[in-house]
Order: sequence, then C-alpha cells, then structure tokens
Amino acid sequence: MASSGRLSPWVDEDCRAASREVGVVGFQFPPEVITVAVRWYLRYGLSYRDVEELLAERGIEVDHVTVYRWVQRFTPLFADAARPCRHATGDRWFVDQTYLRVAGRWRYLYRAVDQFGQVIDVLLTERRDTAAARRFFAPALAHGPAPVEVTTDRAAAYLRVVEELVPAARHVTERYANNKIESDHGRLKARLRPMRGLKRLRSASLIAAGHAFVQNVRRGHYELAVDVSPARRLDAVFDELSHMI
Repeated sequence: MASSGRLSPWVDEDCRAASREVGVVGFQFPPEVITVAVRWYLRYGLSYRDVEELLAERGIEVDHVTVYRWVQRFTPLFADAARPCRHATGDRWFVDQTYLRVAGRWRYLYRAVDQFGQVIDVLLTERRDTAAARRFFAPALAHGPAPVEVTTDRAAAYLRVVEELVPAARHVTERYANNKIESDHGRLKARLRPMRGLKRLRSASLIAAGHAFVQNVRRGHYELAVDVSPARRLDAVFDELSHMI
C-alpha cells in the first residue's frame, strides 16, 4: 500500500533526527541477528522455538528464551525510534475491543484503526468499563488531530467517553458500521494462533502493540523506506531503525 503522505505536523522535518542513541549493550550477538529475530517473530506466525530453529539453520545458535528476551526488550525500542516518523492519524476512527486469553483468563484488547487502515493504538485491560475506554482514548488522541467521526458498538462506556473526550465528533453506532476494525482483529488473532498461550499481561500487551507497529510499517504509515517496494519495506525499515537504537 502506498504511503498516504500524512506526516504528522508534530514531528521534526527530519524524523530520524529525533531518535535517541540507546545502543545494544550487554548482548553477545550482533545487532543484525537481534533485529532479524525480532522482525521475524513480529511479522510471521512463528513461535520463539521456530525463530530459534530458523536461526540455527543459518549457523546461529540461540536459545528460544534468548529470542523471547530480545522481543520483550527491543520491540518497544523499535516502535519508539519510529514514532517521530509516523503519519498523523486519519479523521475517521473505527474502535472496538476483542478478547485475548491471558493466563487462563479472558482479557479485553481495545484497538482502533482509521480510514486508511492505520492502527491508531491498542490497550490490553482486565476490565471492559468506562475507565478502560477512557484509558484507551486519551493517549490515542495524542497521535494526531481529533477525529471528526468515531465508530463504535453501542456499549455505554463508549457513549460516555466519546462525548467527554471528542464531543465534536459524529459518533456512529449503527450495526455493521464497524466491520473495518472487526476484520482487522483477525490479523492479530492469526498471529497469536501459533503461540502456546499468553502467560503474562505485559507480554501479551507488548505483542499486540508490536503487531500493530509492524502492520503499520507494512502498510506504509511511516516516513521510512518510502522508496522501497512494499515487499522489502519491513526489512528496510527494521534495518534503518537498528541504527537508531
């Protein structure tokens, strides 16, 4: 998908200049190995053991627990390094929650996409209530201008929070109006299927956010690798970001 060109007005003209030099400290493997392992895990339906095996086929012996630690440590760093380059969100939002089983209990994952398919934000919570909806909307609104239209289901929590935080927006609650976000949930569920259950809320939240980040990169919602073909975009972006962290 081609870039929509909606570079956020809140970022620097040269988005790369806003990145911080963090450095890969305390890891015995080259940054290139860590980068490809994290990218494979977030992009494809792989388990940590699958990534371990793929690296072993290339002569790199890494335990799957190490891969897990890399994903937990570096996924937020990649997303943070790319954040100044992210396009502003569109003005039509589609908001919904889906369910994830974490440590044997159902949890609620709030997600939103705009009319261009950009995942605006995600939030994993233990409850589905007004407080959780407010916790989701408040930081999501920081990604760009307030939406002119918000589509949700008819949950009372959404009615109150949308009226409170974006009172000028048209609030759409018609049946089937939210098919865009509901179908988008399926891509995340497909990614989670190979995993042997989610054990911790923090890990589940990180994977959901990492999946959203990769999905946005692949769809061209960052001012990164803009001259690279879509098939090579993710590889090029992660390579570029690896030099930023």
